[in-house]
Amino acid sequence: MSTSMSRRLALGLGAAAAVGVSTPAHATPSRPAGVRKVYQREKTRAGGVWHTHIAAVGADGALEAIVEDDADHVTYGYSVQKLAVATAVMDKIDRGQLTLGTKLDLPADIILGGSGIYHLHRVWGDEITVGNFLTAMLLVSDNTAVRMCGRVVPALEINEILAAKGFVHTRVEPVANPNRFYLGTTTPREMHDLLWRLATKTLLKPESCDFLLSVTRWLNGYHDGVRRVMSSRERERVATKYGADFNDLGESRHEVGIMFSADGVPLLTYAMFAEGLGDPENYGATHPAVQAHAKIGRALFDNLPPVPETRTARSAVPRSLPKPFHPVNGG
Repeated sequence: MSTSMSRRLALGLGAAAAVGVSTPAHATPSRPAGVRKVYQREKTRAGGVWHTHIAAVGADGALEAIVEDDADHVTYGYSVQKLAVATAVMDKIDRGQLTLGTKLDLPADIILGGSGIYHLHRVWGDEITVGNFLTAMLLVSDNTAVRMCGRVVPALEINEILAAKGFVHTRVEPVANPNRFYLGTTTPREMHDLLWRLATKTLLKPESCDFLLSVTRWLNGYHDGVRRVMSSRERERVATKYGADFNDLGESRHEVGIMFSADGVPLLTYAMFAEGLGDPENYGATHPAVQAHAKIGRALFDNLPPVPETRTARSAVPRSLPKPFHPVNGG
């Protein structure tokens, strides 16, 4: 399917009619029906064109689709794609060609504005680790960090890694400089697959999956959307990544993630991509699509399925427990 080119070329180069919701026949009728109702209502209120895949575990531990709304549409993922970029970097670490402790310099000529923290420093020249810029990229969606990733895993290699993992449409877009790229495309179904394999620790080595999950579940991350109306303990049970930009269709607001039980069992994935939206230049919590994410997120969390009862299902999926947040008063 066709995609629309972003007008925010700087971000890309830094790393350099609505479709109806299907009701899968195998979905159980209670919780999924309520979630679908909330999804359809909030999607209609927000407007635009949505492409979504939401799935939850059933009693046997197998995933069951709750919402499949044009889930194979190929779209620009914007900052959601940083999950795919991080996956490629961690894959290279898994193969022993890099470490989280590998250090690179952070020169002034690599700094990008927009989301993130490095452009706020005003002075540069630090040496920072791979673990440092991956954390910045996933926690606060730092754009300079994407350029740093490109220095250790060039664009073509990122795409080769993603292809080897079975992803067909999840790609970055190479440019003349081999270490920079546009953030590229994905589909809701492929992003769901990436998330579920991350949650079940089959996407990468378990310790690499744990690292990415620890960052995306941390409380200093993105709260405007799915996690907005949640307590701190509830937020710790949600790994999420947000993406926002605009193109010739209008505004785009995306959010993808994983929800866990209180004891760390992954129970649900969501991948919501919305484009052709209004309210330009509003990247805050009041954007209609972001407000929709918050309502849908609360509904998803309130309707999480129980942890599968069978011993086989319970033991098949590894747990991921975050380090609990506790305030620290200096010292």
